[in-house]
Amino acid sequence: MTTLRVLVADDEEMARRRLRRLLGELPDVVVVGECSTGAAALSMLESVDVDVAVLDVQMPGLSGLEVAQASAELGVEVILATAHPEHAVAAYAHGVVDYVLKPVTAERLAVAVDRARSRVRANTPRTEPGERSGAKGAIDRLALTVDGEVRLLVPSEVAFAMLDGALVRVRTAAETLWTELSLQDLETRLAGNGFLRVHRRALLNLAHVDRLRPLPTGGYVAITRGGDEVPVSRQEARRLRQRLGL
Repeated sequence: MTTLRVLVADDEEMARRRLRRLLGELPDVVVVGECSTGAAALSMLESVDVDVAVLDVQMPGLSGLEVAQASAELGVEVILATAHPEHAVAAYAHGVVDYVLKPVTAERLAVAVDRARSRVRANTPRTEPGERSGAKGAIDRLALTVDGEVRLLVPSEVAFAMLDGALVRVRTAAETLWTELSLQDLETRLAGNGFLRVHRRALLNLAHVDRLRPLPTGGYVAITRGGDEVPVSRQEARRLRQRLGL
């Protein structure tokens, strides 16, 4: 089992100490950093390799919800640990993997970490960076089961595929389709068709990109010709710049 790298952010030292202890008791989990403000959490996320961030909602400066939004751009999963249940709806709208109420128990935190691990595993590319854009294995049609029918798509017409909740949203020039296939499955099928895994949550056809909007995190928002926005993580942005000669 791959070790999960976790960041803890809470403005209360006792809360951080408790989270560190509980996380330390879980198998294959390592706390790679901790901080007391949202700004410090975001700075650490930009400089340290993190899989999951466990954040308080109410912190000085940036809130946990604001950090969660930035974390999504960086490809980091988020667990919110808070004493305030009223933020749950907004939290899930920001894509957090779980919302844990304080006082945090070992059992409840373990469930949240397992959920985060499953999402990290499901959205981690199988192929090495240098293999993702190879021409080997190109397909003529991408088969997707939609509403009980098998749809056959021309790969070059697919602009991107993005994890959206429990399903993957596949966008073509003409329509949006939803599939239960994972991004890993789609990446494998489309490996020889010029698609790039630009984010844990996104697979992108560069031929459909109109422009790239830089983010303060070092990543991008890729804007397609159809006006859709696709996140490009900081790590993948570096590879994309090399590919484009920027």
